[in-house]
Amino acid sequence: MKKKKRMEHKQLKFSVGMQKKLVILSLIVLLAFIGLSVRLILINKENGDQYKRQVLSQQEYDSVTLPYRRGDILDAKGTALAISEKVYNVIIDAKILTDKETYLEPTIAALNQCFTFDEAELRKQIRENPKSQYYILLKQQPYELINQFLLLQNGKESTADTEEVKGNSDIKGVWFEEEYIRSYPYNTLASDLIGFTSKDNTGMYGLEEYYNDTLNGFNGREYGYLSDASMLERTTKPAVDGKTLVTTIDVNIQSIVEKYILQFNQEHKDEARDGEGSYNTGCIIMDVNTGNILAMASYPNFNLNDPKDISAYYSEEELAAMDEATLQEAWNSLWRNFCIFNTYEPGSTYKPFTMAGGLETGKLTGNEHYVCTGSATYSEHLIHCNNRLGHGELDFSGALENSCNVALMEMSMAIGKDMFMQYHRFFNFGLKTNIDLAGETKTDTLQFNADTMVASDLATSSFGQGFNVTMIQMITGFCSLLNGGKYYEPHVVSKILNPDGSVSEEIEPRLLKQTISETTSKKMIELLNAVVSEGTASSARPAGYMIGGKTGTAETLPRDTGNYVVSFMGYAPADDPQIAIYVVVDRPNVEHQDSAKFATKIVRNILTEVLPYLNIFMTEELTEEEVAELSTMQYYIPEVTTTEETTTEETTTEETENP
Repeated sequence: MKKKKRMEHKQLKFSVGMQKKLVILSLIVLLAFIGLSVRLILINKENGDQYKRQVLSQQEYDSVTLPYRRGDILDAKGTALAISEKVYNVIIDAKILTDKETYLEPTIAALNQCFTFDEAELRKQIRENPKSQYYILLKQQPYELINQFLLLQNGKESTADTEEVKGNSDIKGVWFEEEYIRSYPYNTLASDLIGFTSKDNTGMYGLEEYYNDTLNGFNGREYGYLSDASMLERTTKPAVDGKTLVTTIDVNIQSIVEKYILQFNQEHKDEARDGEGSYNTGCIIMDVNTGNILAMASYPNFNLNDPKDISAYYSEEELAAMDEATLQEAWNSLWRNFCIFNTYEPGSTYKPFTMAGGLETGKLTGNEHYVCTGSATYSEHLIHCNNRLGHGELDFSGALENSCNVALMEMSMAIGKDMFMQYHRFFNFGLKTNIDLAGETKTDTLQFNADTMVASDLATSSFGQGFNVTMIQMITGFCSLLNGGKYYEPHVVSKILNPDGSVSEEIEPRLLKQTISETTSKKMIELLNAVVSEGTASSARPAGYMIGGKTGTAETLPRDTGNYVVSFMGYAPADDPQIAIYVVVDRPNVEHQDSAKFATKIVRNILTEVLPYLNIFMTEELTEEEVAELSTMQYYIPEVTTTEETTTEETTTEETENP
């Protein structure tokens, strides 16, 4: 019995001992787990980002912004005028690069093999900022260089053309950030019409600014992360690319226009007279029946791929002397589009509008006769004709053919100031045309008002002095004189495409109003044809063609300084106007500026190439001289790259019209 009790006591004692040991063991395990958990928490807190980035980097994946691609700008036939090219920023993650001693040297060696950079500066950056995870080593590198680096890092199977490249797993801590840069294949072509972009993809001037929201898209995002189960996960929010503009511009016509504008300025370049061949030379070619702009150019121009480079127009000494404000104004004056921004007095190119308004109101019949003695007096102001000796007796057509100021002044008196100003506004003078380009000037403050207009104001207005216009106002109104009185809103973009190439929007010609009747329009074509065939504009006629149009010569303010704006506004063909052309030369760099021939010769050269290109055929016999001239013409192939405003004054004025 006693023996049995002793055995039970021993068993109980053993059981209690085992329980104590199990409790102690459990406590040890629990403490170890707690210690491990604390350590993991500390590791995650102090180094979690590093390890996650290492995992993601090893998987060739990182959380990055996916940049959108800004839409292209194309000409009417699909030729690219502005494109966005993908480039890469080379980013250094020093935290990963310094994680192991074996990473640094192979990585720098690979970088040296593929890129040009300051190795000493990179080593200093890594040494002084070992925990840095974002250091931009290089910006905007092409894919070819990036691909070379990736080959060294990851390797590639051999092909028929290349040997096998083995990757190096110790090349770490380098990744590539995508972005796009704007590129303009034709450099200076249509520079102030297209405009350019800033570094943040903001459009500046021209189409780039006007259609900025259309061309821009929205960035996407690629998220890389570890899930709760420590699995690599990713979420992609794709970028939305911008839309593409299809313009009405024809690269070939634009090139021809710019060729002859440049030629004029090079021929008349004179350093003794402040350098360039003119202050500004502009040209617009427009489809008479739609408002489509086929070409718009001005000189001086600039390189869209480097818009701040103005070294072609200023010496090193001049540039060095410029303060920031002066330099900015020099840029702005170059970037602004002369054809829609600058204002000037139109001179005699306005005379057809006076005559059309008079015919339309019935105040003029077209059967009038005038006697020009060389001057006339209105409001006690003596106003001269372009021919101070007088033209003598002229009929209605002869008044325009000879560009007689006296006859036009008499016409304006017959029309009356109220009706004159009413038609002035019908043709949109003083208002914007609302062309789809950034920077158009409104000229409402540079016009006369019927309530305060005196006789001398009305008289000088009849031949285009005393008020200001823009080139786009003039040619848009002029087209309505030729197409039966239809005033179309001028525009440069005909179509907007989605990123996939489908059509997002068709931009149809927009008819805004009727300025004159078809009968009056036909009469104006008859009159303007005679100006070229019989009158002051014969030098504008290209060989083999008949055209119509009107010259203009307006003295700038202040008067009597010898400075003039000379111009020609015309159309072709004469019997069925299809295109209108307007050339303005602002203060040609010559001793005697008052000759419209500076403009008519440019028009003749341009039309000589443009009309055959448009399949508008010759109707006139060529002389031997014209045949010889045409045989020497060199047609232009554009270069492609692969990767003043004036104000009015009290009028004691005259216009000198020297055809």
